[in-house]
Amino acid sequence: MEHVKTRRERYVESTRAALLDTGRRFFAERGFHDVSAEELVRDAGLTRGALYHHFAGKQGLFEAVFEELEAQAAERITAAMAADRSPEAKAATGIRTFLEICSDPEYREIVLLQGPIALGWQRWRELDQRYLGTILTDGLTALLGESGPHPIGLTTAAFYGALTELALSVADAQDQAQARDQALHLIKALLAALR
Repeated sequence: MEHVKTRRERYVESTRAALLDTGRRFFAERGFHDVSAEELVRDAGLTRGALYHHFAGKQGLFEAVFEELEAQAAERITAAMAADRSPEAKAATGIRTFLEICSDPEYREIVLLQGPIALGWQRWRELDQRYLGTILTDGLTALLGESGPHPIGLTTAAFYGALTELALSVADAQDQAQARDQALHLIKALLAALR
């Protein structure tokens, strides 16, 4: 039997959603440090107590928004890769999809630019790895094998860094489509050289 949500459960969900939506919009438009907790709750039509109850403050709300964006990115990449059969095609699709996501203004601002500032480098990296690290490791392992020319952990770290920097370059490019194509071509060349 399906659980029917109580009025209280629906209220909790709607309160949380209102804070997440408001946080996502404000953090993308103005950045973490230029938004106050007071502005967030006022715009969401809630009290400061609601913010602290659900997220323990502005920092917790930012982290929740960040994780929401990362989870959506991981789902989108995984779904796109599922349509391909060969490891090469999966890798190309996964990288292309990741670079497209990084061109999205909200993702770029919140995850790539504000994330390390608001969360600190270590926490940012930990969360980013939680959502995208496994996809990258699994893809490289399928493509290069367990006993590739270099340890898979080191190879993953190298590609993680390269993809992060390429993502920022693509997001800042005047012609993002062209920059994405060039970045994808470069990554394919690097992968071919490793194989």
